[in-house]
Amino acid sequence: MSFLNKLNAVQREAVETIDGPVMIVAGAGSGKTRVLTFRIAHLLQQGVPAHNILALTFTNKAAREMRERIESVVPGEAAQRIWMGTFHSTFARLMRRDADRIGFHRNFSIYDTEDSLGVIKGIMNDMGINTQQVSPTAVRHAISSAKNRMMTPADLANKAFEIFEQKVADVFAEYVKRLRASNAMDFDDLILHPIHLFDSNPDVLERYQQQFRYILIDEYQDTNQAQYQIVRRLAEAQRNICVVGDDAQSIYAFRGADIRNILEFEKHFKDARVFRLEQNYRSSKNILAGADAVIKHNKKQIPKSLWTDNDAGEPITVLETADEGEEAYKIVTCMQDEARRRKLQLNDFAILYRTNAQSRAIEDAMRRSGIPYTIVGGVEFYRRKEIKDVLGYLRLIVNPEDDEALLRVINYPTRGIGQTSIARLRSYAADEGVPMFVAAINVAQAPGMTGTAIKRIEEFVRLVQKYASLRREISAGELVGSLIDELGLVTAFKNEGTAEARMRIDNVQELLSAIVDFVTDDGQNTLEAFLEQASLVADIDSFDESRNAVTLMTLHAAKGLEFPVIFLVGMEEGLFPSSMAIERDEVEEERRLCYVGMTRAMQKLYMTHARSRVRWGERLEQVSSRFLDEIDPSVVQRDSTRRRNVSGGSTFGSRGFGGNGRSSAPAAKRKTAPRSEYSQMGGGESYSQVEGDIGIGSTVMHATFGRGKLLSIQGAGDMARGVVLFDSVGKKTLVLKFAGLKPA
Repeated sequence: MSFLNKLNAVQREAVETIDGPVMIVAGAGSGKTRVLTFRIAHLLQQGVPAHNILALTFTNKAAREMRERIESVVPGEAAQRIWMGTFHSTFARLMRRDADRIGFHRNFSIYDTEDSLGVIKGIMNDMGINTQQVSPTAVRHAISSAKNRMMTPADLANKAFEIFEQKVADVFAEYVKRLRASNAMDFDDLILHPIHLFDSNPDVLERYQQQFRYILIDEYQDTNQAQYQIVRRLAEAQRNICVVGDDAQSIYAFRGADIRNILEFEKHFKDARVFRLEQNYRSSKNILAGADAVIKHNKKQIPKSLWTDNDAGEPITVLETADEGEEAYKIVTCMQDEARRRKLQLNDFAILYRTNAQSRAIEDAMRRSGIPYTIVGGVEFYRRKEIKDVLGYLRLIVNPEDDEALLRVINYPTRGIGQTSIARLRSYAADEGVPMFVAAINVAQAPGMTGTAIKRIEEFVRLVQKYASLRREISAGELVGSLIDELGLVTAFKNEGTAEARMRIDNVQELLSAIVDFVTDDGQNTLEAFLEQASLVADIDSFDESRNAVTLMTLHAAKGLEFPVIFLVGMEEGLFPSSMAIERDEVEEERRLCYVGMTRAMQKLYMTHARSRVRWGERLEQVSSRFLDEIDPSVVQRDSTRRRNVSGGSTFGSRGFGGNGRSSAPAAKRKTAPRSEYSQMGGGESYSQVEGDIGIGSTVMHATFGRGKLLSIQGAGDMARGVVLFDSVGKKTLVLKFAGLKPA
């Protein structure tokens, strides 16, 4: 038990209190992961069988790190037998065992966001809903949000007040039917269906309640209502539930996270013990004081006061620049200075921004200065087209009922099956009430099919059936390699002869290697399990912290990471906090996001803002973020001097870098935009080019969308944009000069 001596007094008490409900409020950098892993190790040391422990995380990376830490403390294979993983991967595993109890086959497909969007687009087209007027992405988001709140299509229809909401309810109802017909589940279903399983099969619930005697949940502040409900069901028999989280780091409301789950934990579990981890081991005193001052402006929070024994460190540096070009080059200059002064490597630096679009100017500056960088949150490996295409074939081979997989690959590579033939096949399948692959097997009976189309679809069916049969005779690696060869993918990419095509060849070969490494002959790791893993992988799971490159990522992606030096860029009203958050009165979540960004820094924190920035295609004056004003001035050093050139000749780790990049800012110094009452709200008061007397709050008419209410205005002049809530289609952002809005 010597590992317990590595904990402070509060941490140790939280680890050793293993019976009954426990909430560990873990402030930023307070050793949350250590407490969680040591608690699991302590349970194992106390004789709790590994299979009786359920540990839920939000990323595969976190689960992997926790398992490795447990193995370093408790020798042996116990850590491998713990049910540990993300909510989605864990309950996907559970459903592989019991999906048949609620009408699914155990070989069900898991639809990622792109797959779900494809189904929704197909439904909208079939229903005659104009996808130019009603965004399929908005519909998908609304359906996901409803699922997270455990609403059925009927619930949504009953609460619909606008035409958009009614259309969403209609699409939702058909979406549920099509996923079930395809033996498929989306990410939200991986939480909802286990709840339905438990509620309709009490014996199954009791079995898992007896198995999971101890439940631990990481990042509890990020759970949604459905996740709370499934955990409550599992925990209600044994009541040995331990949640670890920080309300101040709840930043995923847009994904359905409900901060009330952590704020009201003691209400849900009245006999809960609460432990507050308030000692920060990560950041300097000045960084911690600055972040604490910002988060204290939130009203909804669990009281706590972070402190640290670390040195005071340097003040937080706030950089004011003329524009995004100068902002980028100041960042490069400061990185050079910090690298020399602190003898840091490239991977000791991270640049965090509110939106991905902000990375362009920074990337330009990095390239011109010869600084290697990596972007977290670019196109993920398993989301690349060539990978999705191969996976589409494998999904169809494993689950022939997967209509979305069939639609993706039936004419890839091109085999002359046109959209008209596909539409006839879909119609035939719908009329017969069968999956599209069954319809394809009987394609000769489909109305309107030409002889050529029938022949080509039958060839496609034979190809899929061939590899479905081969699954039982050859290894997964041999099967996938043979499929890739027969499809002629590598040859086609070689014939293209482009750099992008060569990269696609590498990607396909990497996929084959990944499958060979993963799938085992003993049946423990199957092709189905690989497809499941591929569908559930996240941006951060593939982040390589050892690569010697500067890290660029959004603030949301940075959660759980730490770096010696952090640049938090674009600290401007309307950008951070975002104009949408201001408009919706969601600034507290933005403030928590700022707190998360600030507390990623260990030694030095830079926060930058520009006096002007190109937004919506026009250069606009910017106002510094309210969050900068909320920091205690005693821990801030402001720098508004202008450095036009990047110094050269410095050494950054083992790579030299330097340059003489030029800022895009004009020579004349610009005045800081005045901080009027409405400029703090991210917009102007009215727009003179709108016909008639129209301002924010006015009821307006649009030629296509009909009646609506003007909620806000961003920018000015020809590129001013207005957010209008229409009765027919919900919110739309319009360029006002061309919108033709009229008073209702």
